Amino acid sequence: MAPRAAIVGLSGPRLTAGERAYLKAADPLGIILFARNVETPDQVAGLVGEARAALGRVAPVLIDQEGGRVQRLGPPHWRRYPPARRFEAIEKAAPAMGLEAARLGARLIADDLQALGIDVDCLPLLDVPLQGAHDIIGDRAYGHEADSVIRFAAPVLEGLAEGGVLGVIKHLPGHGRAFADSHEELPRVDAPLEALKKSDFPPFRAFCDAPFAMTAHVVYEALDPDLPVTWSASALAYLRRELKLGAALMSDDLSMKALDGPMRQRAERAIAAGCDLALHCNGDAAEMDAVAEGTPHLEGEALARVDRALTLRHAPAAFDRKRAERRFDALLALAGGEGA
Repeated sequence: MAPRAAIVGLSGPRLTAGERAYLKAADPLGIILFARNVETPDQVAGLVGEARAALGRVAPVLIDQEGGRVQRLGPPHWRRYPPARRFEAIEKAAPAMGLEAARLGARLIADDLQALGIDVDCLPLLDVPLQGAHDIIGDRAYGHEADSVIRFAAPVLEGLAEGGVLGVIKHLPGHGRAFADSHEELPRVDAPLEALKKSDFPPFRAFCDAPFAMTAHVVYEALDPDLPVTWSASALAYLRRELKLGAALMSDDLSMKALDGPMRQRAERAIAAGCDLALHCNGDAAEMDAVAEGTPHLEGEALARVDRALTLRHAPAAFDRKRAERRFDALLALAGGEGA
């Protein structure tokens, strides 16, 4: 039987007996790691190995390792990476060097992750932030124009792939217009469809064949006046057609406060709307049980998209880490300031 259409978090730095039993019984597709799961390189690698042993396969292991404010692995064991906006500053100082820095930074991140057994990074953001919108995106975005976001996201995906790590484009169809943080409340975007097509959608269309994509818990009134994209069958069907989206589509974290209702219902609604995978991140055991109850085993088109994504996993290309770090630091220095 195929794995369950879920990706779940773990409670701490070591797999508990309850989590081991849960992974064996529920059989989610994979796991996602957060700072609470991280102590040392050996510990993280051990946790990844234990989780995969419980699942009985080389399950995908995800992490949010962007740089800047969102970096689950950090000093003293891992280097600090700059926020996405830093690459645009480098590009302004030295044309083409920002693109090289974006690719090299992603390649270094992939090297960090591969050493731990982590093979999926929730990167790059394809959000195009609107001036004055909530700063939950802010400097996590590569620029304020769709063309700029596309230019920088391309080498990021390339750098990850060279290092044997799959990328996740997020947050479909763009969180940049939101005037609220979906971690805390449900944002609403009232922009007309033509404005979304012009500014927000193009980056997702450009990378429609990325391995994975992640939804935004945002109501786009032009797509569905009532439901966030994660729960809107009409919005997701439209976006798949409009953007020619071939990526395996996961929800953003179901435990975020933008969503309401029992956790089983949250998972059921995401899958029913057209998400291929339900993502649950906080490691709460009772909620994880509810997510398992609310998600089916993968089948049909969802299984085909997930299988396609996972077949893209491969061993990393040869890499001179020390040389790459020297070059990356030199490129960061072009825009001044510290690495982060």
